[in-house]
Amino acid sequence: MYFSKLFVPTSRQDPSEAELISHKLMIRSGMIKKTAAGIYNWLPFGLKVLKKVETIVRTNLNNFGAQEILMPMVQPAELWKESERYDQYGKELLKFQDRSERDFVLGPTHEEIMCEIFRSYAISYKDLPINMYQIQTKFRDEIRPRFGVMRAREFLMKDAYSFDIDSSSMEKSYVNMKNAYISIFNDIGLDYRIVKADAGNIGGDVSEEFHILADSGEDLLAISDSSEFAANVEVLNYDKDPSELDGSKSPDGKGKLRIKRGIEVGHIFQLGQKYSEKMSANLKDSSGKDINVYMGCYGIGVSRIVAASIEQNHDDKGIIWPYSIAPFHVNVICLDPSKEEVLKECESVYQILKDAGHEVLLDDRDIRAGNKFTENEILGIPFSIVIGPRNYANNKYEFNSRKTNEKLELNIDEIKQILEEQK
Repeated sequence: MYFSKLFVPTSRQDPSEAELISHKLMIRSGMIKKTAAGIYNWLPFGLKVLKKVETIVRTNLNNFGAQEILMPMVQPAELWKESERYDQYGKELLKFQDRSERDFVLGPTHEEIMCEIFRSYAISYKDLPINMYQIQTKFRDEIRPRFGVMRAREFLMKDAYSFDIDSSSMEKSYVNMKNAYISIFNDIGLDYRIVKADAGNIGGDVSEEFHILADSGEDLLAISDSSEFAANVEVLNYDKDPSELDGSKSPDGKGKLRIKRGIEVGHIFQLGQKYSEKMSANLKDSSGKDINVYMGCYGIGVSRIVAASIEQNHDDKGIIWPYSIAPFHVNVICLDPSKEEVLKECESVYQILKDAGHEVLLDDRDIRAGNKFTENEILGIPFSIVIGPRNYANNKYEFNSRKTNEKLELNIDEIKQILEEQK
């Protein structure tokens, strides 16, 4: 992609309404534009990152045996009345009527629809386990949407639902999905923790959250320094200042607790028969007895991961993308492209790297070099190659790492080797 053809409306000024660094940088880098409170447009640069996250999520879920479907965002209210959540869910559930005065809701989650699908077919116990997921827009009418896409009203979410014949099988499906999540977050390459959590208005007996660690996180996490124990402070039933927990004994008896801040980006639940009982999602077991199926549900905030990644990976100059979700892997910064021989050299390097399978941006704009460098830092592309009239003698190029700020003089084969190692 040539930069001169790319719509990236960058800005040097922080937006006045933005509080979190991710909100500021997503607007300054031209990733998103607000349409209404908590509702955003994803512009080309931002959408590329969002799609990268989505691809990692989809690939791993497929590898772990889940099947993708797509359910409607608009849901009949009678299904929510059937599950008894129509009045219980709260004002975050947006309710409306169509022209025939039939009641509907905008889906904040899809347990009801999923149960309605399951019960509509003659499914045998031999068909279980079944695990289906979607990546789709959700809407929750937040009383105070803030922090950009971190706490928006409209957002992109992956939600999955498993069906099993008994509780032990449900637990196996839960562990399978937990492992899928571990693989997803490992592939994205962020520092995260799995913590014991409160099931909230989704329900169920067991739930765990996946948190990306960041100083700006809204959740306080108690983490053992000597074991895998980690819990959201709110589930510890601790009635004092959480800071009084910085060296107390871990509840599992191993090590002492540290308090960290986290951004919740994933939540998995063992629902049991909470929804299947109320919505008659059942089948006959091997003895012919009617059984309400045991369900699990599993959510990932796809759009929230983009913002959380920035919260964890930035400096005072801009974003620092992990290679796995970067919109481009390398930016070829062409100095003085008005000179034909310089532009030709830049285009040659661009094409070589592109042919090698790398996602390359060529900054071919005829603007000041300082502006190009500043924008490159804001955009956070992992690597850049600077090519100008005086710096590509002997087939050597200035190769820069956004993360380490290291500058090297390398030939094209050496550059290709470094980029290959990032895959």
